Amino acid sequence: MTTTAIPASPPTAAGSQFGVTAATAFAPAVWGTTYLVTTAMLPADHPMFAALMRALPAGLLALLISRRLPHGSWWWKAFILGTLNIGVFFPLLFITAERLPGGVAATLGATQPILVAFLAVLVLGERLSRWRLAWGVVGVIGVGMVVLGPGAGFDPVGLIAGVAGAASMGTGVILTKRWGRPPGLSAIGFAGWQLGAGGLVLLIPTLLLEGVPVHIDGLGLAGYLWLGIVGGLLAYTLWFRGLGRLPVTATALLGLLSPLVAAGLGVAFAGETLNLIQLLGFTLALAALACGQLSPRPRVRVPASESSASAPSPPPPRRH
Repeated sequence: MTTTAIPASPPTAAGSQFGVTAATAFAPAVWGTTYLVTTAMLPADHPMFAALMRALPAGLLALLISRRLPHGSWWWKAFILGTLNIGVFFPLLFITAERLPGGVAATLGATQPILVAFLAVLVLGERLSRWRLAWGVVGVIGVGMVVLGPGAGFDPVGLIAGVAGAASMGTGVILTKRWGRPPGLSAIGFAGWQLGAGGLVLLIPTLLLEGVPVHIDGLGLAGYLWLGIVGGLLAYTLWFRGLGRLPVTATALLGLLSPLVAAGLGVAFAGETLNLIQLLGFTLALAALACGQLSPRPRVRVPASESSASAPSPPPPRRH
């Protein structure tokens, strides 16, 4: 008696895309821990230094691992991407956080998927996805319901910084999708190029405006390691890897996880509570994030001539 081994079926495309989406979602989920780590672990009044420590050491480590430097046009492309995604975005993020309540800042950041949807049309030539645009609006409403409170302030400089920060990273996301990744370069190497470039952009302004904190204890060192290794190197490696494989607007919608994780950590560690409206907003934001990953099939209209031709012809009249 012989037995025939049945070969294992290959993974489906849907299953593969789900795995990439889940890995990519890890990045904004980790970024949602930034506020708690910054306020609970890092030296106060040094947001620029925190941004620098999140970018430059991680970028240099990634370059050592990949052993690949930019070449040709990728020198200026990597500089532009690193400036938009890291060097400009980080300072604007901290300015927004300092001048506005966290809820207002998070809501402004949640508008990035809407901006990306329109930039994808202008820069990438994609058709406007009304489906993802609508869920982007739902996501902003949901995040606003979770994090906005009656004491929300609207400082003009903070508002401008928040919108500019979303525009900076949104443009970086679009250009990353347009230019792709050089052949043979790993995702960690690509992240290293951008983190390194962004860190160099931050280096001189940080030293001139803030300098190095006088005292960094063990807790602060652990916070910088978390921001740099997990929130920087690992998160951006997975983020740029996902950008190369997933629809750009769907990837941007994953950014809704950041304010939701921040709110969840506030409940878990800061003694905060969520009321009924906030729970409803939390549900709306999660629904927007999930539904934004779907691509509804377009309806195919059958021309009237074809439908009439395909319809069965009536039987001939009976002769008596």
